Amino acid sequence: MHQLIIFGPPGVGKGTQAQLISEKLNLFHLSTGEFLRKAIAEKTELGIKAKETVEAGSLVPDDIMIGIVKEALEKNITADCQSAGFILDGFPRTLEQAVALGKIFEQMNFKNVKVLHITVNEDEIVNRLLKRGRTDDTEKTILHRLKVYKNSSKKVIDHYKNNGNCIIEVDGTGEIDEINKKIHALLGK
Repeated sequence: MHQLIIFGPPGVGKGTQAQLISEKLNLFHLSTGEFLRKAIAEKTELGIKAKETVEAGSLVPDDIMIGIVKEALEKNITADCQSAGFILDGFPRTLEQAVALGKIFEQMNFKNVKVLHITVNEDEIVNRLLKRGRTDDTEKTILHRLKVYKNSSKKVIDHYKNNGNCIIEVDGTGEIDEINKKIHALLGK
């Protein structure tokens, strides 16, 4: 069973690669942004709490995000034996989230979690994000998001290294298919 976390800065292609990997390896793709929107739309208890926070323009608190991730894994991995594992996209983003996620993995007996750490140089990321044309993707906001990512990412990666998780470093420069082939070669598939 593949147990993967895809990790990297905004604009590195995590969502795209996670989707491709999940399709090829028959993995449950847990995109936290997608599950957050789904929980809000379905008016689950956690979704109602998250909606209030989102509408107030704030970040969703860790306890709500952790609850949504736990709920999604429990519903889709333990109940769905069709899946050959999971790929977690967009979570964890902070050390606190990584520690809480570790407890969830322990409870669910996931012992071989690997972290795909995709990196690209900053200029390339800025260019990619500016090209996608979202209104919140100005150079100033992109640079701010990259700074926030840098401040938290080292702690998260160090946490996984210190806990014996396999960190798979992936150079995210190049075409989508080329990067995907690199990832599958590194995963041994």
